[in-house]
Amino acid sequence: MLIVRTPVRISFAGGGTDLPSYYEKHGGMVLSTSIDKYVYTVLTERDDGRIQIISSDLRTLETCDQISRMELQGTDLEIPFAVLKHFKADVGVNLFLASEVPPGTGLGSSAAVCVNLLKTLSAYLGRELSERELAENAFHVARNILRRPVGKQDEYASAFGALNVMKFTAEGTEVEPLRLSSELILDLEQSLMLFFTGSARNSSEILAAQEQSIRSREADTVEALTDLKNLVPEMREALASGSVEVFGRLLDESWRIKKQVSSGISNPTIDRMYEIARSRGALGGKITGAGGGGFLLLFCERERQDDVRSGLREFGLKEMRFHLDFGGTKVVYNDPFFDSDGHGGMRWVLSPALEGSLA
Repeated sequence: MLIVRTPVRISFAGGGTDLPSYYEKHGGMVLSTSIDKYVYTVLTERDDGRIQIISSDLRTLETCDQISRMELQGTDLEIPFAVLKHFKADVGVNLFLASEVPPGTGLGSSAAVCVNLLKTLSAYLGRELSERELAENAFHVARNILRRPVGKQDEYASAFGALNVMKFTAEGTEVEPLRLSSELILDLEQSLMLFFTGSARNSSEILAAQEQSIRSREADTVEALTDLKNLVPEMREALASGSVEVFGRLLDESWRIKKQVSSGISNPTIDRMYEIARSRGALGGKITGAGGGGFLLLFCERERQDDVRSGLREFGLKEMRFHLDFGGTKVVYNDPFFDSDGHGGMRWVLSPALEGSLA
């Protein structure tokens, strides 16, 4: 039995500049962090040469014996089948998929699932991949095999973990970790709030519209994305200097610019939630991911958070508590005694789940 977990992420600024249509010409930059909400894959072997995939979140099951003949796109399990096909994995296994967050809520869960499956299969097949290789392979699967209009930030955030500035160019991606004290990390964590708006959305439509605007050289879209990118160094400096209040106010500026990128990023209900939160003490915030629904992220000093919760009560929002993650994708359990053909050798391997985490 092999168990792998991968974190989802929240993005603070620069989202949209990780799309190839933007960064290949202008260079992109994103500030994001992974959090301690995870997707999981449990792999066990079969002795009949078939592959069975079960998703607890999608409540679906599929069994097949020839991945090469499977139609990928449009199925509930298109990501695992695409990863298996990409890996040319001639294996007989059960893959059980589970997640701590609902799909389609702006936390990069699709990318996390893809990275997680790549980590699982590479570990099982003895083809270990680096964090960068996992991220690039996951991006290739989403962008070129499944033909989704995705950027790169989600894959890199899940593979590497931690709080990072990521720079995207046509030549490659650079990941710069922010080395903050444990006290500052705790201060940041305790100032951030996440509320589930209850509305999942299809980010592909929003991202496809953004890409079309960029390719058409619509000045307003490109200018707004550039303004978002330029906020990243300011937010990084605010954190590095311990000015979390400044960071919170920059998060508000980021959200106001982000809404200029596409009309689908917000809606009247989201705007009302945000303005109530601001009136009750939140310094800044945004909708996670491409927009249109999902989680509402807020920055609020601790003494004002109960006022914010009270103000948002009319919307029936559920708050999700979280910590920052510093581990990235990990094999958390590998029990070779369940292996029928000796992939794992003859000894137990238990990988510490929280190694290096401040959560």
